[in-house]
Amino acid sequence: MWLFLAFLLVPLIEIALFIQVGGLIGLWPTLLIVVLTAIAGTALVRSQGAQALARLRDSFDTLRDPTEPLAHGAMILFSGALLLTPGFFTDAVGFALLVPGVRSFVLREVKKRVQVHSMSMGGRPPGAPPRPRDEVIDGSYTVEEVDEPPRNGPSGWTRH
Repeated sequence: MWLFLAFLLVPLIEIALFIQVGGLIGLWPTLLIVVLTAIAGTALVRSQGAQALARLRDSFDTLRDPTEPLAHGAMILFSGALLLTPGFFTDAVGFALLVPGVRSFVLREVKKRVQVHSMSMGGRPPGAPPRPRDEVIDGSYTVEEVDEPPRNGPSGWTRH
């Protein structure tokens, strides 16, 4: 339902803003503003995206939780899509998401509403009691000699 409302209301807001701004300053200045915000937004997204990628790499290098740098990178990517979409409302939201404080606020609010479950592979589950040490099992084996086939040509594994 929320997605439907967003797809319905955002274009209506954009049309209303285009009519209002275009009526105040005219058609060509309005179009120029839309193009300039797309260019400026693209440059900002590139620089902030590179910084977010560096923070993500740093979190991997230092074995820290990469959740926050990933979330910031996703919000920067989303802001880039909003800034490339023509319109004043989407530009305002896109530029707001380029502000680190706004992204941190959005991340805190999303964390309040999202429950994360963890899963691990290979070890024991979190909270499980430690297992006793594995015991060594002794065994024996024998090596039998196998006659090698005659080498009259290339093996079956090579091309002729």
